Amino acid sequence: MSDRSHLARRLIQLYAGLALYGASAALLLRAGLGMEPWGVLHQGLAKLTGLTIGVVSIIVGAAVLLLWIPLRQRPGLGTVSNVFAVGLAMDGTLALVPDVHSLAVRVPVLLAGIVLNGVATGLYISARFGPGPRDGLMTGLHRRTGRSIRLIRTGIEVAVVVTGFLLGGTIGVGTVLYAVSIGPLAQLFLRVFAVPAASSRSTVVAEATPERAILRS
Repeated sequence: MSDRSHLARRLIQLYAGLALYGASAALLLRAGLGMEPWGVLHQGLAKLTGLTIGVVSIIVGAAVLLLWIPLRQRPGLGTVSNVFAVGLAMDGTLALVPDVHSLAVRVPVLLAGIVLNGVATGLYISARFGPGPRDGLMTGLHRRTGRSIRLIRTGIEVAVVVTGFLLGGTIGVGTVLYAVSIGPLAQLFLRVFAVPAASSRSTVVAEATPERAILRS
């Protein structure tokens, strides 16, 4: 694979993954059976402020990115793109997908959202353009404190879930199902969408490989 086609594939994977990530979060919201941890916070803040959940996601992503400064984290193209693309895709999907009320529809929508989130995670992480703001916060705290990824990730997600719930975010069976299934799904799709190494290292965009740190349990 030539350097140009290799870079093109990585860019396609990055933006397809980010768009699907936003779409999957919108499906979880429409299902109404519980959001993923950061989604609970976004939903709670959206209710508090009156902003759309996509706009809240962008604001939170930008705020978390500022926390990278004392952690000496270095953002990549994927990091910056994540801040904007996911929120825009979420609002776009919510505009297209109507509310669902029947449990017979809500359960399949929930399952589709979780699986799609796993696909999206595999796509954008495998593109190797740097972790998203939230994942980078986790890996940065891991490096600065020496604490395990398991402990850091659990602490962050418990904090955002509790805060989001107190602000009015939805916790339910979907939150639990997401928590137990996203790791295996992401690992599966990281293998499916793994990009083979280029014939020579590209100097256009620096590569980063956060897969192991982000998904280590």
